[in-house]
Amino acid sequence: MDLFSLPRLGVVVPPENPTAEPEFNRLVGAGTNVYTVRFPVTPGAELRDMLETYNRVLPDVLGDFGSMRLDAAVVACSASHYLLDPDGDRALCDELSESAGYPVASSTQAILALCEALGATRLTLVSPYRPWLTDTSRGFWERAGLTVDDVVLVPAERTPDGGEHYDPYRVTTPEILRRIREHGLPDGSPLLFTGTGMGTLAALSELARGDGTGRPLFSSNLASAWWARRAVGGDTASAHPLLRHLDELAA
Repeated sequence: MDLFSLPRLGVVVPPENPTAEPEFNRLVGAGTNVYTVRFPVTPGAELRDMLETYNRVLPDVLGDFGSMRLDAAVVACSASHYLLDPDGDRALCDELSESAGYPVASSTQAILALCEALGATRLTLVSPYRPWLTDTSRGFWERAGLTVDDVVLVPAERTPDGGEHYDPYRVTTPEILRRIREHGLPDGSPLLFTGTGMGTLAALSELARGDGTGRPLFSSNLASAWWARRAVGGDTASAHPLLRHLDELAA
């Protein structure tokens, strides 16, 4: 196999995100080469301001790939696109695709494409976000025509005063599983782990083994990898089992 003749996928990620590249590489396997650029650091900015900055500079950041030939690109930051309505998100991705000369999708648009392929009209969200951003996420999916059956919040840790600290990059697999098992899930509702920074592959694999409902289980990164595989092709045999299973469900 000629390494440099493989399909090329570009991924745009927040600067502190430690999760996207490892998960994308595991998911798409050896049949696709993954290249990344990162949003700029925004020292001292509040979360909403930072996310709005990402949306504003996205065309320039995508341009940081320069003249490299890419077959497709994914914007692996769900939170910033939740600030857009679904139509605005789609329009932005269309503009980026036309300018770049290859398909560009946000992780949110990839999730919507996957839901359409699965025939899914309902979701249960597993969210590592602060409550206001979780509510924004829920509103995005509802405006897109999906029913949100339930929300499972997964904070990174409890604070000394008894509160909860939210940080997607620090959520652990045991905490994800504990929160889900304590909360319980609606019967049959597809499960979406939202956010590209929360590591979910181990939790998804564990839940897939123990869930007898056959419900679809996916994350922002898994849905994005599914979309990317459809956009660029690539070797199916080397893809992660979770991705191959989604291919089967969507077929």
